[in-house]
Amino acid sequence: MPCQPPSIESIHMASLEAALAAVAERTAREGPWRSGAFAALADSGMLAAFVAPAWGGTGLGEQPITWALMAIAERCLTTALALTQWAAAVRIISGGDDGVRAAMLPALARGETPTTVGISHLTTSRRHVGRPVLAATRTDAGWRLDGLCPWVTGADASATIVTGGITDDGSQRFFVVATGAEGLTIDPPMTMLALTGSRTSVVRFEGVQPTHVMLPPAGGARTGGLATTALAIGAARASAAVIAWEAMARPTLETVADDLMGEIDALAARLMGAARDGIDPADRDRLRADANGLVVRVAQAALTATKGAGFVAGHPVERLVREAMFFLVWSCPQAVADAFLCDLTAQRPPSGA
Repeated sequence: MPCQPPSIESIHMASLEAALAAVAERTAREGPWRSGAFAALADSGMLAAFVAPAWGGTGLGEQPITWALMAIAERCLTTALALTQWAAAVRIISGGDDGVRAAMLPALARGETPTTVGISHLTTSRRHVGRPVLAATRTDAGWRLDGLCPWVTGADASATIVTGGITDDGSQRFFVVATGAEGLTIDPPMTMLALTGSRTSVVRFEGVQPTHVMLPPAGGARTGGLATTALAIGAARASAAVIAWEAMARPTLETVADDLMGEIDALAARLMGAARDGIDPADRDRLRADANGLVVRVAQAALTATKGAGFVAGHPVERLVREAMFFLVWSCPQAVADAFLCDLTAQRPPSGA
């Protein structure tokens, strides 16, 4: 893959990619926790990369992590999704006090206690509802949580969930909750258009007491960051690889494969530049919208290249087409959704988008 940062050596990427590819079909059905894919992330040093050295990790910067996420998504998007949710939880815990960091981060870096995050109700999901989806109430006994998290990846495979609630005064608090806590119920995982192996569930809270309480992370709960773009680029590479394979027997596809890979590489270079130098929110959203459009187009091109075979359930391209649709709904800020819809209709974005 182009643009490999020199500091990636602390992650054993070659062995990780091979391990993920070996269990990819099982991961898509059962999830990375059961297939061994998540254990491979820990063994490779990938999990430690998200944790600061002071708390048992290697603390790699955003650029090498972004590059690694692209590579993981190319091999197995289900594993990549689960990793981003784990990493989001780690980011929030890392912003907590020394007590919560010491209690949780070393074990997380070693992959010993899986965690996940449930904050879509604070970012893109159900924000139109008048009352808080998940309410946090201060009592004499501490905090209690009531309501639900509508989208929690790997809830039934995790020891803890990091979530956020709205207090009586309208402010946010963040919490670590044990999945075995009294009053917490995990619904059966949803059957989705794609990525059912992510074991995404609704999690319900009825008087649940958290184990740790934290203030909102720096910048607050956020969505649509560089990780989502990295996964879209990785998924696009997987589809482009299919076209390149088809081109070996059908030379007329060579130009198509080369042109699409050139687009992917150019977008990856923009992403790596943003990971290195930073990016303002408007440009970040445009980058995400461009990635969304590209991953959908390349998946469609792969389907066209494989003809009817790719339209049959169980074919790799059938899965890639479905997975491409995921980026149109996952952590998709309104500005990104508006930009994509306008690209589809050749209209200018609404003012303020």
